[in-house]
Amino acid sequence: MLRRLYYWTMSLAARKSAEAWLAVIAFIESSIFLVPADVLYLPMTLARPERAWRYAIIATIASVLGGIAGWFLGYYAFEAVARPILEFYGKLDAFERLRTGVDYQTVLLLLVTSGLAHLPPIKVVTILSGVAHINLGLFIVSAIAARGGRFLLLAWLLRRYGEPIRDFIEKRLGHIAAAGAAVLIALYVGYRYVAH
Repeated sequence: MLRRLYYWTMSLAARKSAEAWLAVIAFIESSIFLVPADVLYLPMTLARPERAWRYAIIATIASVLGGIAGWFLGYYAFEAVARPILEFYGKLDAFERLRTGVDYQTVLLLLVTSGLAHLPPIKVVTILSGVAHINLGLFIVSAIAARGGRFLLLAWLLRRYGEPIRDFIEKRLGHIAAAGAAVLIALYVGYRYVAH
């Protein structure tokens, strides 16, 4: 099923309505969808490199709005809506581990690492942020920084290097970003629990 979703999402890049689809995918990725918006963003930007920054802004705005929707799901409708979504994707156990083992500051850190590197998946953290009653203003600022940072970095890489960088982005950038996010988390844990 995931592979079919992936290829369907990629196919949207060739449509005249690709910008609208990018906004839709970026929105629902942050709250309920499994396929990242990068899958659509990359081919669109390579086909129209002069629109790289425009697409990055569209994806950022839609992703942040989707994150806000995830926050509201966690805050107001966890049992009725968010729990079944997490169960459907097999993310409920991971969510429950995070929910019982994190505090306010940790959720904010996870919001940044998930926004930049999908570690953990963004939808898990946006819902968790609502459940943990993270301040909505702080949540929005963190989401803009993380998601904007990711899409603007992709725009810069694609504008500077074009098609040759695609393989690197698809196969290695995620690993590098995940490693960076893991280092951030490890430093935070070390600071919180070793230094105190």
